[in-house]
Amino acid sequence: MTAMSVVAFGGGHGLSASLRALRHCAGELELDITAVVTVGDDGGSSGRLRAERGGLPPGDLRQALVALAGDHPATRRSAGLFQHRFAGDPRDGLAGHAVGNLVLCGLMEQLGDPVAALAHAGAMLGAVGRVLPMSAQPVDIEARVRGVDPARPDEVRTVRGQRHVAVTTGTVEALRITPDAPVACAEAVAAVGAADWLIFGPGSWYTSVLPHLLVPGLAEAIVTSPARRLVTLNLAAEQETLGLSVADHLAALRWYLPQLTVDYVVADSKAVGDPEPVGRAAESLGARLVLAPVAVDDGTPRHDPAALAAALVPVLGADR
Repeated sequence: MTAMSVVAFGGGHGLSASLRALRHCAGELELDITAVVTVGDDGGSSGRLRAERGGLPPGDLRQALVALAGDHPATRRSAGLFQHRFAGDPRDGLAGHAVGNLVLCGLMEQLGDPVAALAHAGAMLGAVGRVLPMSAQPVDIEARVRGVDPARPDEVRTVRGQRHVAVTTGTVEALRITPDAPVACAEAVAAVGAADWLIFGPGSWYTSVLPHLLVPGLAEAIVTSPARRLVTLNLAAEQETLGLSVADHLAALRWYLPQLTVDYVVADSKAVGDPEPVGRAAESLGARLVLAPVAVDDGTPRHDPAALAAALVPVLGADR
């Protein structure tokens, strides 16, 4: 039986959780994994490198590579090295930078092609899948936010930059990226077209998940792909989505890509609250809601890779 092709969209810790769960599926399903990563980060080490050197912000790409790193002791040590962050005052030289960010930045400059750079880095880590950017050009994230100033709750302002949108204290009413029509990564478009499954989330909805739907070439590939589609919902609201219900997260997908249909929505049985509105929101996308215990046991809002894999296996393996 040929491997099942899975494309996972996102960025940061959410995408890493999804990729680690997919790796846990390996005992029961043979998967060919591709991660398509957002490129809007403008904070921390990534933001500094982006501002100083140009090119794609490497942090989310690095995290996806590390999540897919092989299990050989040498590759695990290399993955740990990629995650190592230099200590000290971030205003001083290397302080604050992750080693993997510097490696990726160097590879992208040396090879002149982010896809080739990511493939080389993946080989260094023995990655059991591919990591691709959603676009070969960085984007900026902007949001129209109501109530940024508590003294003016009805005022709508434009908040610019991923790092600012992620921590906004108001209610996001509209999201956009600039440039507004970045060229989609050709390899990502091809992977989507050839996929058996497309997986969205978990992750920061406005800054990691939805930006993929705003890249015209990628959005068209997602809509026209013969793949089935699955959405993994978050375990708790983040600062950028305070006031957004679980059902609203699903509605936002349709808002930004009206032609999108979904086959399955996976949610934690405790975190989802009342399942009825979530079930109705899933049905509006054409999806079936699957409830399962997918969180870690310590009460923090983090997905447990093994538990999420246990929920994904029967869904991804259906009708095989």
